Amino acid sequence: MLKSLGLRFIIVGLLILLMFIPVLFVGDIIDARADYNRSTRSNVGNEWGGRQSLSGPVLIIPVEETVMVREKREVLDPDTGIQKLDGNDKPIFRYVNVQKVLRRAPVYLYPGAFEANIDTQTQERHRGIFNVPVYSAEAELNFDFPTETAADALVDDEVLLWDAAELHVSVTSNRALRGAAKLQAADTELQMEPRALNDNRIGGVRAPTGDPRKHDAYTLTLDFNGAETLSIAPVGRDSKISYTSDWPHPSFYGAFLPDGHDITDDGFKASWSIPHLARPLPQLSREDQDYVARQSTSFGVELYQPNDFYQKSYRAARYGILFIGLSFLTIFLIEGQAKRPTHPVQYILVGLVQSTFFLLMLALAEQMGFGMAYLISAGATVSLITAFGAMALKLGKRALVLGLLLTVLYGVLYLILRSADYALLAGSLLTFGAIAGTMFATRNENWYGAPNDPSKRRGWFARPAPTPPQAPAPEG
Repeated sequence: MLKSLGLRFIIVGLLILLMFIPVLFVGDIIDARADYNRSTRSNVGNEWGGRQSLSGPVLIIPVEETVMVREKREVLDPDTGIQKLDGNDKPIFRYVNVQKVLRRAPVYLYPGAFEANIDTQTQERHRGIFNVPVYSAEAELNFDFPTETAADALVDDEVLLWDAAELHVSVTSNRALRGAAKLQAADTELQMEPRALNDNRIGGVRAPTGDPRKHDAYTLTLDFNGAETLSIAPVGRDSKISYTSDWPHPSFYGAFLPDGHDITDDGFKASWSIPHLARPLPQLSREDQDYVARQSTSFGVELYQPNDFYQKSYRAARYGILFIGLSFLTIFLIEGQAKRPTHPVQYILVGLVQSTFFLLMLALAEQMGFGMAYLISAGATVSLITAFGAMALKLGKRALVLGLLLTVLYGVLYLILRSADYALLAGSLLTFGAIAGTMFATRNENWYGAPNDPSKRRGWFARPAPTPPQAPAPEG
């Protein structure tokens, strides 16, 4: 079996495929650890306030209508006050027309001009070894209502109950509210109360406004906590939203991206300008449009953690089989001058060391950060495999070639992990280069010959065939 270099190459290839098993297990462990991290972040975030989404304000004006209805009434004896009976001893009834005041579906009126200024300050909460970014936000909302359009939603003899109007603002969770929520209508401060959960299990605040036609503009200030994301619905006919934060890694998402933003190491600023034609939200309605506003028009910012070490560890594990394959291939190519070929068990040991590298890197990264963890893990792995090559594989000085190649590989992997945008390109080029290098290095190999026959080795590490002894020249 060992006389055919080609057969040994196939065996090494099968061993590389076999190493898929530990690499896949390592990937599952990294996934499980990342899930645990996400679960911890979600739990801590929910305790702090959770993902917050603002929608509103909306002015809700009750509507009533006076109608004539026919009612069935008993006919009473005027003397006794007892219901009269007919000849068959059955009660006698009569129908009368009665005026009744009925409540109809209220009118929902959204602002004409809506301006929101949101400022957040972030901090980190800790649970075990995990850090969770959370924020405290202050939102100032300035708006007005075109009350003159409210009557356009009425039909028949319906009447608006202006004095019973209320202003509602929806928030994801009332328990996230902090400080005193203030609603100013000119010089008047309106009293705010918590609102019961609506059909979508969304909380909020409400405030009786009295006759809203007496108020030209409103200013609402809300302080609240949150985690991970903060979004808002542009409910005004003309909406302008600005967002300021000290978090340096925003990820904008939702129905609209900002018109402009400025991102620095000290935080970011972003602004949006949304016209009413850009979102499917009527300004005047007889139905509650809060669900539409939150689901179809809201946008916001996520406290993004770029390229965290769980993502890096998982991506590194995806390249694991490539690194194991290149290491096996290097050993295969440089062992030609060794007194004995490398045993499959020794290949497996090298592969297991490289598989363990990813677990060691993740475990250390949770304690000391990714950069230092990668340096320690890669250094330990390269040193161990190089020493193993020198002492167990009997590669001698050629073990330095193995160590140098591994150092280059782990250096390239670190650069790939640091740049998520170019990871696919770098990985593809590395794979192509490895295959091309192998093809070039083995271009003159005699795959059918004995691997230790110097006369049949024509690769990079082949030795020249010994020169046969020459017969001594005849004397004289």
